[in-house]
Order: sequence, then structure tokens, then C-alpha cells
Amino acid sequence: MARVLALPAAILPTSVLEEVAVDMVIRRARRLPADHALRLMFNVDTRLYDEQGHQAVRYGQGVHTKHRHLRYHDFFVARIRPEDRVLDVGCGIGAVAHDVAERSGATLVAIDLDARNIARARQEHAHPRVTYVVGDILRGLPGDTFDVVIISNVLEHLVERAATLRRVAQVAGAKRILIRVPLFERDWRVPLKQELGIEWRLDADHQTEYSVEQFRAEVTEAGLAVKHLEVRWGEIWAEAVH
Repeated sequence: MARVLALPAAILPTSVLEEVAVDMVIRRARRLPADHALRLMFNVDTRLYDEQGHQAVRYGQGVHTKHRHLRYHDFFVARIRPEDRVLDVGCGIGAVAHDVAERSGATLVAIDLDARNIARARQEHAHPRVTYVVGDILRGLPGDTFDVVIISNVLEHLVERAATLRRVAQVAGAKRILIRVPLFERDWRVPLKQELGIEWRLDADHQTEYSVEQFRAEVTEAGLAVKHLEVRWGEIWAEAVH
């Protein structure tokens, strides 16, 4: 089917293609029962959302534009002191670690299980106060103690979230944990997609997406207390203390 549609998609002017594609989906949806129509439109929306993410990285020259639009780095920077030693868990390509080191004056160890991410981080986001390490937080952490741990969009990928959070806090020796996770209650379409039995998560690798109550419960189960919590951009930004 993709091959059938590829030729007209390549030939049509973009404005015409937009009109034709949207019109085709709407016309088909209006001929279907409501639940089938919703599944059709939501499935198209999910595929477009995934591609929008890829294009946002291209547009941002290798860094997703959410880093600057959401300004969630500010949340971390505001809570880190120049004398702090910081562990960035699941650091990806190092965009957060570099920015935190540059703006807060702190020293960081940034860990990610993907060696390709760490290679990019060392090349694209090298900083004299950041050490990038390949590692799996479920198997071991750098042999050092830290004042602060950053866990940004990591917990939702894990099954044993509370246990992992507890272990990271204990092994790292940190009193403050800065956490960012996606919010389940970000849009009315999320529970509707779930009700319809189709993909509702922002990422198919997510084991969960949080309600505020679920987040507080998991932090408490980990032996931590929520000191600060705010909801922004469909996400929970929180500081937990040990």
C-alpha cells in the first residue's frame, strides 16, 4: 500500500497533498461506526506523532526542539548548586548534562546504557565538568556518592520503578532526586484511546504514564518524600528527598 501511495505523494504539491490526505481520512471515518472511526484517526495520529518527533530532531540539528520549547532544563538548573556532585541517570546524548554543568557550575557523571548515546554525548556535548559513562542503572552505578540525581524521562520505561528509585537513591547517596515523567492525564484522548484498546502511550516502550497520585505513591514506596511537584507541558516535574 505504501508503494501505491508513494507516487502521488511525491508528485502532488504539499498543500494539495495535505488536503487530499486529510479529506481521505475524514471521508472514511464518517462512513464507519464511531469506535472504528476513532481508531482509524487515532492510529493515523500516533504514526504522525512519531514522525513529528523524528522531524523535530532534524529541525533541531540533532537535538529535539522540546529541550528549548519546554525549558525543563531550567527546573534542574534552579535546584542544583555549583558545589553539587550530580548523577544524570539515562542521560541520552547529553543535552541535559551539558546544560546543567554549563549553567549551574556543578560537576556531573552522566550514565546511559546505550553506548551509541554516550559516543554522541562525548562528541556533541562534551564539557570539562561532565563525565559520560556507559552503564545500566539496574546492574550498577558509578562507584561514587552524589548530592543530586537527575532522572529525566527514565522511570516510565522501567517495570520495577519504585525499587529502582530506592536503589538509585541509596547507592548514589543522594538526598535530592529530580524527576521528570510523562503525565497520563495530559489530554482527554489518552483514556479514550485506552478504552478503545489502541496505543495510548507517547512511546510504545513506556511501561506506564503517570497520574499525580500514582507518582506520589511510587515515590513514597521508594522511601522518599515529594518536596516539590509541578505539572507542565503534560509532564510531572518533581523534587523528591531522601
